[in-house]
Parts: sequence; C-alpha cells; structure tokens
Amino acid sequence: MAPEPSTSPSAGRIHMVDLFAGPGGLDVAAHWLGIDVDGVEWDDNACTTRRKAELRTQHADVRDHKPSDFPTATILAGGPPCQTYTVAGGGAGRRALDQVLDFVKRMAAGEDVKDDLADLDDDRTGLVLEPLRWALEAVKDGRPYDAIVLEQVPAVLPVWEAMQEALEGVGYKADCGILHTEMYGVPQTRRRAILIARRDRKPSLPAPTHRLYRKGVPASEGEPGLLPWVAMGKAVKRETPYVVISNYGTGGDPKLRGRRTSDEPAATVTGKVSRNRLVTHGEQDLPRFGLAEAGRLQTFPIDYPWAGKDISQQIGNAIPPRLAAHVLAAALGIKLEEKALDAAVNGDWAVTKDSKPLLCGQPPQPQTPAPVATATLF
Repeated sequence: MAPEPSTSPSAGRIHMVDLFAGPGGLDVAAHWLGIDVDGVEWDDNACTTRRKAELRTQHADVRDHKPSDFPTATILAGGPPCQTYTVAGGGAGRRALDQVLDFVKRMAAGEDVKDDLADLDDDRTGLVLEPLRWALEAVKDGRPYDAIVLEQVPAVLPVWEAMQEALEGVGYKADCGILHTEMYGVPQTRRRAILIARRDRKPSLPAPTHRLYRKGVPASEGEPGLLPWVAMGKAVKRETPYVVISNYGTGGDPKLRGRRTSDEPAATVTGKVSRNRLVTHGEQDLPRFGLAEAGRLQTFPIDYPWAGKDISQQIGNAIPPRLAAHVLAAALGIKLEEKALDAAVNGDWAVTKDSKPLLCGQPPQPQTPAPVATATLF
C-alpha cells in the first residue's frame, strides 16, 4: 500500500518526521516547542491513541516510507525497537548487536544492505538501522536534515556511537550518551541513550536541571546548582502517602521486589506498571496506578487521551515528554523556560498542545545544506 502524503506544516514552523512515533512522547514535546510533527507508526493501538490526541500520523511501516515523502521536514527523530539486540540474555542479543554494528559500517561505506536484512532471524533487528537509512538517503537526495534526534534504552548506546561516526562521515557533527530522566524533572528514574546530530554546529546533550537520585540521599542534598529531583507523589497526588512495590524481583527473586515511597521518584515505568502493588506504610493495599496516573509518571498531561489496547505497554514504551522537550531544545539550540515547562506538564493536553512555545528566543531557521562529504568510514 502506498504511503499517505504528508500534511503540510504550518507557515513559519519547523517540521519534524518522527519514526516509530509510538503514542506520542516526542510529539507532545514538539507541540510544546511549537514544532509540527508527522509521526510514522505501525502499531494499531499506538495509532488509536495518536488519533485521539489529534497527532498527525502515517499508520505504516517506516520501511515503506522515505525522506522524500516528507519534503519539508528538517528534523529527523526516532526511537526504534530494541528487543532483539539488548546485551542481556544468553548470547543471542550480543550476536544481534554485533550484526547491527556491522550493518552500520557497511551502510556508511555506501552498501545497500536491504537483502541481507531480510535474512535476519528477527526482522525487528534491522529496524534500528532505519533512521540511518533515512539520514543517508536525505544526504544523497541533496536535502539533508538540519538535525537528527535518536533515543532508546542504554543497551543501544554502541549503535548510536557507530551511527555518530557514520553521520560525521557525511557532514554532521554529533553527540551521544546516557541521560537520567530524573535529572530533567521527570518523577522517575529511567535511563535513555540519546544521539543528537546537526549539520551546522557541534551539538551537546542537554545539561541537567535536577539532581541525580541516590537511594537514601534526600532531594535537598547534591549539586547545589541543580533543582531537587521530583518525587512521584508530586505527580500522582493521593490523600495517603504510599509505597510502590515492583511486580518483579531483583535478579528474578520475588522476595527482592523493589520498593519506592511516594517521597521518591518512581522506578522505571514499564509496560507492566499496572501490576505494581501500592500499599500504605502500614502495608495496607491501595488501588493500583490508573492509566492516567501511570502516564503522569512519564510526564504526559493528566488528560492525555490514551486509547486502544495494551495502554500500559504504550505508556511504558514512550519517551517521557519532559525529557524529550529538553532533548529537542538542545538539538535546536534553544533554551527552555522551566516554569513554562512545569505548567505544560501539569496542564491539560487540550490546552497546552496549541499554547505558546516554551522557549527563550526562536529556534534557528533551516540552514542551507552543507556540502555533502563523501568520505568512506572504517
């Protein structure tokens, strides 16, 4: 089936195409920053949520699209699936990761690896290469993206490092690393591997705004120039202080289930968030997190219109919009207004999706494409 045409962006606004867009974590942040987005997503459930949230969506496989389908987009973003090449497990993940890194080298050298990707044991393994395919095709077409933003779990960092070198070989400057979400005001400890690339200048990952969470260390202690980390009780307010007991145990031992109080950030929100028990400090059971509450731990607005099936999984898979806002702002070279960001996170999506952009100054306008480098890597 042929891809649907892209919706034209609003006059004077930057246009972003978001691959593997999910239920809209990056889209929400982009709306807060005044960026128009076309999201490409194949999952029916995520697309149902996106439609209810009024997010522009191409319901399709990213492999069936190409840069020329979004001719006005100057930002490429994406968070591809990661399940098949995580380094966890009995070696299959390691082998998949090695395969991916080899494919990155070959693509950077100008090879077409499409036929070899079709021979992989799990076709999801090759999806992580799609942002690189898009970036290289855009360069070849003479319309390189001004900025590229990629995110995934920490195990993907070696892939981002390889892609950084590949992108630098065709005229980009880039930075990548691991970010801690609580250091950007997210009421949750979660780590993400981030890559930012630009044509016109060397970018940097966003500077932390909040302190790193350490078990047993009060929020009032730590780097004096940073704000205290945010407790989940601030995002999910209940009359009674509570303790969250993880649905899984450390190392698989059910006796070692993690515990966090409402005075601490939440542990990483996963697709199993609805299975976490909530109890009082006296161990009396409380109602478990509802879907809207779980979304709040990810910094989605309280009225975000979750829909479709597997909503807990949608929530767990998403990038926290607050972190995404910091990453996009860093990619564009703009400064966020933290108080305005607080207001957006705590406001209603129906209002904030169309509100004034949360930034100091204006983002740079699209640049004239830099000369395309033809150096072969590796």
